[in-house]
This record gives sequence, C-alpha cells and structure tokens, in this order.
Amino acid sequence: MKEFVSGEIFGIIRSCSESLGVRSYVVGGYVRDSFLGLESKDIDVVVEGSGIALAEAVGKRIHARVSVFRTYGTAMLRFKGMEIEFVGARKTSYKHIAGEQIIEDGTLYEDQQRRDFTVNDMAISLTGEDFGTLIDPFGGIRDLNAGIIRTPVDPDTTFGDDPLRMLRAVRFAVKLSTPERKFSIAPDTLEAMGRAAETLKSVAGERILEELNKILLSPFPAMGLRIMQDTGILMQILPQLSRLETVEVQDGKGHKDNFAHTLEVLENVIHFEKEASLEPKLYLHWAALLHDIGKSVTKRFDPAVGWTFHGHEAVGAKMVDKVFRSLKMPLGEELKYVRKLVSLHMRPIALVDEVTDSAVRRLLFEAGEDIDDLMILCNADITSKNPRKVLMHRANFEKVKVKMTEVEKKDEIRNFKNPIDGNYIMELFGIEPGKDISVLKNAVKDAILDGVIPNEFSAADAFMREKAASIGLKPVE
Repeated sequence: MKEFVSGEIFGIIRSCSESLGVRSYVVGGYVRDSFLGLESKDIDVVVEGSGIALAEAVGKRIHARVSVFRTYGTAMLRFKGMEIEFVGARKTSYKHIAGEQIIEDGTLYEDQQRRDFTVNDMAISLTGEDFGTLIDPFGGIRDLNAGIIRTPVDPDTTFGDDPLRMLRAVRFAVKLSTPERKFSIAPDTLEAMGRAAETLKSVAGERILEELNKILLSPFPAMGLRIMQDTGILMQILPQLSRLETVEVQDGKGHKDNFAHTLEVLENVIHFEKEASLEPKLYLHWAALLHDIGKSVTKRFDPAVGWTFHGHEAVGAKMVDKVFRSLKMPLGEELKYVRKLVSLHMRPIALVDEVTDSAVRRLLFEAGEDIDDLMILCNADITSKNPRKVLMHRANFEKVKVKMTEVEKKDEIRNFKNPIDGNYIMELFGIEPGKDISVLKNAVKDAILDGVIPNEFSAADAFMREKAASIGLKPVE
C-alpha cells in the first residue's frame, strides 16, 4: 500500500509522528477511494495520541495555518489543494447507571470499531517499519471488492450510536455504485435499519437533508430511495412520498404504482440532464421526487373511468411547503421553484390536444425562466410499460416544444414585463393606489397573453385607456 502514501505530505506526517513518539494512520475515505482508483483531496489522519499536537507539528514544518477544534479534539490544515484533518484515536464507553455514552482516548483498533462501515474503516500506517501497511481488522477490502456496505460491529450498536448512519449506508451504496457494479447493503445491516428506522425522528432535519441531497445528486438515487422505502426509513422522513406506493384495486380496476413511477421519473430527469450535458440540478431532482405527492390525497374511484387524481398538481404544490419545513430546507427561491414545477408539471402535456398560441403564452408566462427545467420534468414524466406508447407521447410532446419555440421567438413572453405599470396609471388618471390599478394591469396582461394585442406599449396603452373608460376613469386634463 506504499504507493497510496508515497506523496510528500505523508512523509512529513511520518517524520513529525516519529519525532513526537506517536503512531499515526491515514483512514477512511482516502484509503477506500485509493483502492477504487479515485482521487481524493480529503485526508483523515488518526493518531494514537494527540491529533492536535501532530497537526501543529506538521503545520509548523510546512508553514501552514492550523485550525484547531479543541471541543472535538480535532485540527485541520491545507496543503497543496488537500484538506487534512487530524484526530486522536477514540473509544466509546458507557456509564452503567445512566447509559450515557462517553468518548475516551483509545487505540486505532478501538477507533475502527466505532466507525460506520467496513469500507470506510481501513487504515494505512504512516509510521515505523510497517509504514504503508494496510490495517483492516473488519474486512473492508473484502467488502469493497464484493460491493457490500456492512457495519464493522453489530449494526444495532452502530445505528444506536448515530441513527443518521442508516442514511449514510444508503448514500455510500449509491455513491460507490457504477453501471458495471452496484453496491448493496448487507442483509443483517438492512434488517437493523428496519428495526431502527423510527430513531431517525431524533435526528435534526438539517443532518437528514444533507444526506438526502447527496443521495439525490448521486448517479443512482432511485436505488437509494427504494432501499429507504423497503426499510421503512422513507416513511419516517418523507411520508408524503412513501405513501405513493399504495396500489388499490376496485371493480377489477387498479392504478399504477405511483412510487415506482416517481423513481422512474427521477431516473429520466438524470438521463435527460446527461443527454444535454447539463450539470445535475438538485432542486430539479427534488421537483421530480415530489411532483406526484398530491396523488395520495386526491385519489378517487369513479366507476365510469376508474381511478382519478384530479387536481393532484395543485394539492401537491401546497404539500411541498410542509416537506421543505419538516426537513429544514430553504424557504426562499428554492421552495418557489419546486412548488412552481410541481404545480405546472401537467400543463405542457395537456397542450398536446390543442396547442394554441394563447395557451403556450400563458405557460411561458407562468413558468418564466424555469420553462426549460419544467420541460425536462414533463418529458421525464412520460412513462409506460409500453415503449410504443412512450414514443407516441414523446412525439406529441415535441410538437408542443416546437410551438413554444415559435411563440417565444415571436412574443418574448418568457421574460414578460407588463408594458403598463402602476405609476403610469396613477399619473395618467390622477388616482391613488387601489383596486383599479390591478384591474387595468391584469386586463392588459390577459390581452397580451390571449393574443388580443401585441406585447408593446402603444397597443397596451390604447387597450388600457378603453378598459379604464369602461370603469369610469378619465385621463387628467
């Protein structure tokens, strides 16, 4: 393993460790990624002794600033684009009466025992005659080669120490997977996740959100969401989504599995992003995940047509707020964006039957700068077990896109700005702020969107004056 620790910084850490008379090891993600042939800029060093003292010695040697976090017993420095964190080896013990967890100084082996997964548990020695030797007491290299996420000790203990590790198990499974080989979670670890799912209620929403975001930006988020659903984790953190899996049959008529459909839509969004060479967009992925959450609330059975979900997009848009608040998500532009896409996701495909200029203008106006993302979501929402049906719907969808391009080029509605503003109306008619101003502005907006007048000031002004006269307003002499 010496090739993994042949860099300049490791020689410096070795020298400083030996000067201080302590043993040090590079552990965790750096070791894992080295075996996978991946570059890593984050290096974690465990010291059988004071991690802070070693960091300060290394910092002095390379003339680097050392950030010390004494509360946690850690220190961090940067060197040639790498971030290196030092920490003393620790062990976990418990007060027998209160059951309180206590973190104490320990050996490397004791430190490895309390880590999350075997693939993150491997260490390489940075000192002594065994410099560059792999130390892997829990079979991390075995599990890495087999594509398995497993806890180093009893999983109930591992998840009991920190329930968030259940989501980390999912995250590492999807992060380390490739098209050629998917990682899976060991059966006993999965079973423990099912037993401990409810304990996630004790974890702060911000910590849960961080893991969810990483899962959604991974290459295989649908796989992760399926694991969370099957273990009961999703019901604890995103019940609105989990409830979509319920499939009902009445009078011999059933509806599709809306949870499975949602995962397929998410996969389609990722495919379209790659196809267009676009960077993955986190909140577009959230919109895909939440686009149908209103279906569990609006589901009704009509003997004449079967199952319906009328208005699920409007109901779902309102439900988005609750999801964002429960997970401590941003309540600004990000919320507005996801709420808008959920609300509008049925509109483009509904235009297939009658692609009028007026309907297209209104969609462009309401979607604004997010129209391209909306179209990706709507295209991804076309799913069926019948490939011919998908091709037919996608062909019709392309007609809508062509019409949108034509209308956008002609009318410039995407960045629509009303040619008539409130100040102009007040000055023209000598009136104070009030309902009449919004009536006139909305009349102009509707006339432009409906194609009654062109999107220009002179036509809008003439139309507005006629409308004003009809409600008794006259220009000031």
